[in-house]
Amino acid sequence: MKSLMEGNLEDCLLNKVDLRRQWISQTVEEVQKIVHHLTTEISYQDIRFQAVLYSDTYNENIKVLAPTQLLITVPMRGLAGYREARQQRWRYYTLQGARLPCPLRDPEGLQQWLEVEQFLKSLWQWHEADVNIDGDIVPAKVLQVFRKLVENAIETCHLSGKVSMLMDRPAVRVAVETSTGPVELELTPSVEIPTAWSKKARWPSCLRRWPSAERVQCIKSFGFSLLACSNYHWQLSFLRAERVLLEQLDEDGGCRRKCLQAMRQMKEDVWCPGKRPVITSYHLQTVLFWTCEKYPHPKDWRVFSRAFLRLVRKLHKCVSQHFLKHYFVRESNLLRYANSGELGALAQKLAFFLQNPQISLP
Repeated sequence: MKSLMEGNLEDCLLNKVDLRRQWISQTVEEVQKIVHHLTTEISYQDIRFQAVLYSDTYNENIKVLAPTQLLITVPMRGLAGYREARQQRWRYYTLQGARLPCPLRDPEGLQQWLEVEQFLKSLWQWHEADVNIDGDIVPAKVLQVFRKLVENAIETCHLSGKVSMLMDRPAVRVAVETSTGPVELELTPSVEIPTAWSKKARWPSCLRRWPSAERVQCIKSFGFSLLACSNYHWQLSFLRAERVLLEQLDEDGGCRRKCLQAMRQMKEDVWCPGKRPVITSYHLQTVLFWTCEKYPHPKDWRVFSRAFLRLVRKLHKCVSQHFLKHYFVRESNLLRYANSGELGALAQKLAFFLQNPQISLP
């Protein structure tokens, strides 16, 4: 058991971070070969889905949520020239296309409808009934088509011994056997929109001092994506913008990334271990962004122990209140649908740690 104030703690914890990075790199290396193989076959069978390219360095289509939990975004082809919907309309259809007497609920926070007419150019396949109802591209129908393609690709690519479908719906999840152990992948079709910034993302606020105005314009230039992961509504995603924000965190010589890595290590080893943790790396990243905005000065990020405890206090507050705003779409609570019991247990662990900042790593 080591005190957070001990001089060698930072080295001890970050050595563990380095081991994790090596382990994750090995896992991602194996996973992306399999994903590339599968999605190449899927793209051959259906032109609307692109192959996830293999990369020797960083692969922007792979997001590590936890050591055994990865999000894979599969880009979709044939939709170009995006524009925001010009007028609101009610939807009255079921997923089978039958007429409803009452309209469907409107999208919330990170969600939106997607009409094929919002694109200046579109392949004729996006107008087909297998994915389209009343002019809407419906994520549940896209996922239905995609699931069948994944199932067929596993057989065609002779990967049945390594890859198996999981029964979660509407998401498409597979289990993959790697040399480091089993890994769960969520394969999510994604509409890339690199030419616009979502009107729902009213960022930054007028009073913020971080990041700089120049950095804001750079980040917005990466646009956003729409992910198919629910029945009727597409989910806004800003993975590229968030990656750029993370990469440029410590140009002033601060320890922000080290603090994030250390907090992630504590979460995985002590506070919230398991295959499907209630808090993922994405939640921790969001906590960091909010804390950077509240503490924008370089002097706030010079001493590791102080900065680390500041982040843990912010995390404890969010978990205790079951409330963590999305960094770009501030009307969205990332903990809204999280398990209350698991959040409560995590809040107790964090409170205990803050009372006595001792670190005991397995």
